[in-house]
Amino acid sequence: MEQLRIGMIGYKFMGKAHSNAYRSLPMFFPKAVKPQMSVICGRNEEAVTEAAAQLGWSESVTDWKELIGRDDIDLVDINAPSNAHKEIALAAAAAGKHIFCEKPLALNLEDSREMLEAAEEAGIAHMIGFNYRFSPAVRLAKRLIESGRLGTIYHFRAWFLQDWILDPEFPLVWRLQKEIAGSGSHGDLGAHLIDLAHFLVGDVQEVIGMSETFVKERPLATEMTGLSAKAGKDAPRGPVTVDDATLFLARFANGALGSFEATRFAAGHRSTNSFEINGSLGSVKFDFERMNELEVYLTSDDEDVQGFRRVLATDPSHDYAEAWWPPGHTIGFEHTFIHEMLELSNAIAEGRQPEPNFKDGVKCQAVLEAVERSIEQRRWVPISEM
Repeated sequence: MEQLRIGMIGYKFMGKAHSNAYRSLPMFFPKAVKPQMSVICGRNEEAVTEAAAQLGWSESVTDWKELIGRDDIDLVDINAPSNAHKEIALAAAAAGKHIFCEKPLALNLEDSREMLEAAEEAGIAHMIGFNYRFSPAVRLAKRLIESGRLGTIYHFRAWFLQDWILDPEFPLVWRLQKEIAGSGSHGDLGAHLIDLAHFLVGDVQEVIGMSETFVKERPLATEMTGLSAKAGKDAPRGPVTVDDATLFLARFANGALGSFEATRFAAGHRSTNSFEINGSLGSVKFDFERMNELEVYLTSDDEDVQGFRRVLATDPSHDYAEAWWPPGHTIGFEHTFIHEMLELSNAIAEGRQPEPNFKDGVKCQAVLEAVERSIEQRRWVPISEM
């Protein structure tokens, strides 16, 4: 395969990130299968036509079923709102198209399992968008864990803090409506933390949690783009039907303990996605706002120089870094999507499943729903119960 012909459904926040990744991939990873940005789809004809011209797509359509039915599409990229994921993915699988789907995979565990089953029966490649796995510093943390340099892992603590809806007059965007988003900070932010935990530490065995919706009603939005929105003066208000913040504790199958916090009400935190892992021989700390850095502590250091050191993960020895700039010249948020698309195109070319795939999406959804059940029933919930 010399080219991967792509049809993308969605063109806003994630649509821009994916488009940039497809355009950049052949420049920096020339051996990868070249993406062909064939068709972009959106409901608003004028807006999607403008997006096609801006983002570099050859054609635009307003009917995703038309896109999936085309013979000149190999891969369907789904970054529409969460409530549309299942229907589109099932149709794409039935048509034999490879699928890239943004997280969360679906609104609930049952639907996500149905999507995985359909993809497996179709024999297609399927990938879910957990882009933070693809930061070189996160890959370094995984390498340190897998090599045994951190010893036995005891603790995983993670937090994803934002403040973009702190203002109670911020409009009621779709991410605050359960029927569209599935959940709030838990499924939007917490899902990334859960996937990082699975990637770095292992399977979660049981959970117990709590959540809160601090602002119960908001003005109805008249415009929405990405994480911004507008509402008219004296606009009618509607109920917020998702969580504003969710915290939970976890026990991993390997005996490690975990704590997770996701909130959109942490004033001063634009997007603080962080974790710390403690092992018997050392620790690592990561903060995506300083995504090129990993803080590393090793007990094997001499006592007089022990302490966390800042490792800049930009050398050729770090995953993906050799394709970019000289050491010390950092990369950003958009590069994680380019690395995602590299994994996807390589997997398709090699006839294997990319990682993470729909199995990881199902695994993440099981933890999300176990936490929700725990909150509702005020008890520890084993993942095996889901």
